[in-house]
Amino acid sequence: MRTSNGFFGWKVVWVAFLVAVFAWGVAFYGPAVFLQTLHATRNWPISTISAAITVHFFFSAIVVTYLPEIHRRLGIAWATCAGSTLIGVGIIAWANSQEPWQLFPAAVLTGAGYAAMSAAAINAIVARWFDRDRPKALSLAFNGVGVGGLIFAPLWVFLISRLGFSLAAFIIAVGMVATLWPLAIRFLRSTPAECGLTPDGRVEPKNSQPLYATLARGELLRDRRFVTVSAAFALGLFAQIGLFTHLIVRLAPEFGANGAAGALSLTAICAMVGRTLVGWAIKDHDRRLAASANFLVQAIGVLLLSFGNGQVLLVLGCVLFGLGVGNLISLPALIAQTEFERGDVETVFALVTAINQAVFSLAPAVFGLLRDATASYVLPFSVAAAAFIGAAIIVAFGRFAVR
Repeated sequence: MRTSNGFFGWKVVWVAFLVAVFAWGVAFYGPAVFLQTLHATRNWPISTISAAITVHFFFSAIVVTYLPEIHRRLGIAWATCAGSTLIGVGIIAWANSQEPWQLFPAAVLTGAGYAAMSAAAINAIVARWFDRDRPKALSLAFNGVGVGGLIFAPLWVFLISRLGFSLAAFIIAVGMVATLWPLAIRFLRSTPAECGLTPDGRVEPKNSQPLYATLARGELLRDRRFVTVSAAFALGLFAQIGLFTHLIVRLAPEFGANGAAGALSLTAICAMVGRTLVGWAIKDHDRRLAASANFLVQAIGVLLLSFGNGQVLLVLGCVLFGLGVGNLISLPALIAQTEFERGDVETVFALVTAINQAVFSLAPAVFGLLRDATASYVLPFSVAAAAFIGAAIIVAFGRFAVR
C-alpha cells in the first residue's frame, strides 16, 4: 500500500514507535519510580516491592511465549488494545494498593499488558512490513523505548509529587488507552499481503505463497544459534533490568529524586543514540560482534555506577550504560533475521523475549535482596557488570554455531 506520503509501512513503524513509548514509559521505566515512591511514602521494604516487580516481568514472560498464537487469534491491533488496557488498569491497582500483598495481583495485570506491547510485539508489527530495511525500521520503532524513558521518568515523578500516586496513575492510564486504541485500529489491522505487496513495499508476485514457521519451540531450544543468542541476551537483560529498577534509588543520594529521574532520562536519550547508530551502520556487518561490543561498553558504564563517586563519574556511567540499552532490544531480532528463515523469525524472537523476561524478571528481587543485605549497591551492580561481560563472550562464541 502506497499513500500520497509514501509506503504505508512507515506509518505502521511510527505507530509501533508510540506503542513502545507507552509500553516502556509506563511498564518498564515506571516500576523504578514505583519502587522509590512506595518505599519512601509507605516505608515498604525494597525487597518486597522488588519482588512484585519480578512478578510483573515474570508473568509477562509467560504471556510473551504465546504471543504469536495471540496475534493469530486476536490480530495484532486488538492484542495491542488489550495490552494498553491491562497496563492501565494494572498501574491504577499499583497506585491504590494499601497493603504490600496487593502489589502482586497488580503486577500480574501490568505484566500481561506489557507482554502484548513488548519487544516481541514491536518486532511482529514491523517485521511483516520490512525485510531489507528492517534494521532501520526497527531502530526507529524501538527509539520509542528511549523516548518513553525520556518523557515518563520525569513525568511520573512530577505528577506523583503534585497530584499523588493514585491520580497520576489514572491520568497516565487514560491518556495511554485514548491514544493507542484509535491508532492500533487504524494502522495495525492491515498487512502487506492484503495490499498486494511484499515487505519494503515491493509488488507481490501473483504466485507468491505465505510464509509459515518451520521450527517448533522444542527444536529451537536445541539449536546452538538460538541458545547462544537467548543465553547472552538473557544475561544482559538480567543486568539491565536490575539496574533500571534500582537506578533512581542508587542515584537519589547524589542527585535528589528529580535529578535521579533526570539521569534516568539521560540514559534513555543515550539508548536512542546508540540504537540509531547501530540501526543505520550495521548493514551487512557481523551482528554478533556488534552485540559483543555493545555488552562490553555497558559493562564499563556499570562499573562506574558501581564504584564511581561524584556526579561526573556517575553521569559518565549512565551515558556508557545507556548507549547499549536500546540495542539489547533490537539486536536479537536483527541476529534472528540473518540466521533463521523469514517464517521462523517471529517465533524465534518471541521465544527469545520470553526466556529473557523469565530470567530478567528475577533481577529486581535479586538486586533488592543484595542491596538490603549489604546496605549498598556495589555488590549488585558488580554482579551486573559481570553479567554483561559473560554475555559478550557467549554471543561472540555463538558465531561458530552458524558456520
